[in-house]
Amino acid sequence: MELVTLITSSQVGKTEIVNNIIGFYIEHDPSPMLLIMPTLEMGTAWSKDRFAPMLRDTPSLRGKVTDAKAKDSGNTILHKTFPGGHITIAGANSPASLASRPVRIVLFDEVDRFPSSAGTEGDPVKLGAKRTQTYWNKKIFHNSTPTVKGVSRIESLWEASDKRRFFVPCPACNYSQTLRWSNIKWQKRDGKEDLESVHYECENCKIHLWESDKHRMIQGGVWRAEHPERTKHAGFHISELYSPWSTWRGIVENFLEAKKRPETLKVWVNTTLGETWTDEESYSISDETLAARVEEYEDTLPQGVIVLTAGVDVQDDRLECLVKGWGKEDESWVVDFKAIYGSPAKPEVWALLDEYLEREWLHESGVKLKVVCTCIDSGGHFTQTVYEYVKVRQHERIFAVKGYSGSGRPLIGKPSKGNRLRVFLFPVGVDTAKELIFARLQIDTFGPGYMHFGRKCDDEYFKQLTAEKQVTKFSKGFPTKIWIKVRSRNEALDCEVYALAACTILNPAMEILHEKLRKRTDELKKAGVAEQEETKGDGERELTIKRVDRQPPWRLRARLSVPGRNWMNSW
Repeated sequence: MELVTLITSSQVGKTEIVNNIIGFYIEHDPSPMLLIMPTLEMGTAWSKDRFAPMLRDTPSLRGKVTDAKAKDSGNTILHKTFPGGHITIAGANSPASLASRPVRIVLFDEVDRFPSSAGTEGDPVKLGAKRTQTYWNKKIFHNSTPTVKGVSRIESLWEASDKRRFFVPCPACNYSQTLRWSNIKWQKRDGKEDLESVHYECENCKIHLWESDKHRMIQGGVWRAEHPERTKHAGFHISELYSPWSTWRGIVENFLEAKKRPETLKVWVNTTLGETWTDEESYSISDETLAARVEEYEDTLPQGVIVLTAGVDVQDDRLECLVKGWGKEDESWVVDFKAIYGSPAKPEVWALLDEYLEREWLHESGVKLKVVCTCIDSGGHFTQTVYEYVKVRQHERIFAVKGYSGSGRPLIGKPSKGNRLRVFLFPVGVDTAKELIFARLQIDTFGPGYMHFGRKCDDEYFKQLTAEKQVTKFSKGFPTKIWIKVRSRNEALDCEVYALAACTILNPAMEILHEKLRKRTDELKKAGVAEQEETKGDGERELTIKRVDRQPPWRLRARLSVPGRNWMNSW
């Protein structure tokens, strides 16, 4: 077969399969080979950490490939020669490394992490496969953990293959079946998950199979093709349920933790089950639905709030400011959403922003909190003005950010200082941030990831928050997810992105800060709180707590390290 596709979960040895393929051809069928990884940096790491040790520790390969450090060896970290052939390691993000080199064997590793285009050259998978055109006995191998249904490269390749799955026999009835997540069962005891009861239920006889049975089942397993008529393309799918390095109990534990939030559940489905994440055509949600969730907090921060961050969107005639409260497990509260009107070119507008960010917010515990990290958009018409503003305020954790679109970007990238004022500029993956926000908006139960809205959120806020949706577009023949506007104004969504970015930069230790908040609350009660009983008309007694002294405002302390400087450790 010319084509081989492997769609898998993590922890099943994908990289070892790649290593064995390369080792086989070096030893038994020397050929020119090309290994393409998502980035050149990943290719370099593989060459140093995986390939070099394999060559050193495998007797049949030892000495066949000259060390890259040897004098006049002709070898480098990304290009190795051996008798009868060579192997080149390339990055899908580097069009130069994919061109001008005919090869017989092409190996694509983690194709779902490839960019949609290698520079301006087009799809890196097609570019790499083109290198094999002159060979009649070529081999093309793809492997990856899948991502999102509809845009996953490995999914489309798998669907075009003969679709082989690994069938294992039941030790009791000998019925042959694939291991499915739906057949993993466990019980609850006293309202809690009983992980000792995790087992696999046979599809046929319904017997309970335990972890100790898995090894024997896998030993008797066979691959079976769903479409044996597709003789030129072999496809293989396998999940972590088969992995000898993972237990069914451990998988269930990870699932129970991951299901708390959509973003972690998505990762679990991709990396544990080896399946694509099925989302809606767009992460759309009705503004009316969100407006119905408004809660009755306004002047006092709810008990769950531990830290405050702010996001500032710079418009031509105003600054849009959002203050967010953050609690444990990414639960959040909209504290305030305000516009500061006036041209950002005028100093008085920024003076008003200073005053706003210095505001103290009363917590239910009696403690007062301030905003501890702020991100300001610098991508508009007032870039230099934003730089000038943040330059003298970075020690207060007020940072300039710039949004970058494109799927797969990290929420927060490494900050750069390549601007005239040498201020830290944090790149923000806005598509990633919006996916996260819209996934959390769909959580309808208080707890991890839930987004609370107070009385400061009016109908216009919710319309701006839902002003974009995610759709699938084809770029150079490849499907990609992009965000498009469905309304003209989207400042609330942008501010949510920047407030989330501020929390990500801050990276607060919520458990530690929660404990500090609790201790500080106890101190305030002991030092200056009096209990006063008031008698109600119906005879009931009500306990009210009043502060009798004025404590200085308290600001949560967090730890943050900024590359290249050490003046922002703790405060």
